[in-house]
Amino acid sequence: MAIPKRFLRIAAAVFLAAASARAQAPHHHGEMSAFDRVMGESMDRMDKDMSIAHTGNPDRDFAAMMIPHHQGAIDMAKAELQYGTNPVLRRLAEGIIVEQQQEIELMRRELGRLPSQPRPDSH
Repeated sequence: MAIPKRFLRIAAAVFLAAASARAQAPHHHGEMSAFDRVMGESMDRMDKDMSIAHTGNPDRDFAAMMIPHHQGAIDMAKAELQYGTNPVLRRLAEGIIVEQQQEIELMRRELGRLPSQPRPDSH
């Protein structure tokens, strides 16, 4: 089964952004700040959890990969609230948490309704 090109572009952009963020993380003479550790752990967990066994059902696979992606955004937003001080970014983080949690709930609900087998027209 071929993965839709749009999905591959989105996934590539996500992973490139993650790699860029890691490469640009400040170095503190060999020591990471607590914020850096939390962000790194969030990214590592998200990357691991997005690596799923594909079912051949694009809808199911999309939701199964996007749930940990959204959870990663929530975890990073929580780190901003814990360590950040910029009021605009803190407000953005609060919105990310609410919106991403709602979207995770929607995707979980739809996963429960989707067949686990590929759609006949997905090839």
